[in-house]
Amino acid sequence: MKLLCSIFRSPRKPGMYLYVPREKGVSEVPAPLLELFGKPEHAMDLVLSEERKLAREDIHTVLANLQGQGYHLQMPPQQEDWIVHLPDELLTRNDPV
Repeated sequence: MKLLCSIFRSPRKPGMYLYVPREKGVSEVPAPLLELFGKPEHAMDLVLSEERKLAREDIHTVLANLQGQGYHLQMPPQQEDWIVHLPDELLTRNDPV
């Protein structure tokens, strides 16, 4: 199965994208979601198939959502709350100084 898909970026949330079938556009996206998403900004069009790899999404999930609900919402990546340690903090008690 191949599907021509349009991908839109959210002007409100960096990293949030909306995948929709190109021929339908955003017509099947619920109004409350579009309100939260903001005015969709066209990013690109892609031909999706089960063989295609996507950078951050599972192609099977995207295709299933496009067929089932008429759109797929890609959420931004979660921010990691990493603690940055200074080099001297990485030494253990048994390490020579």
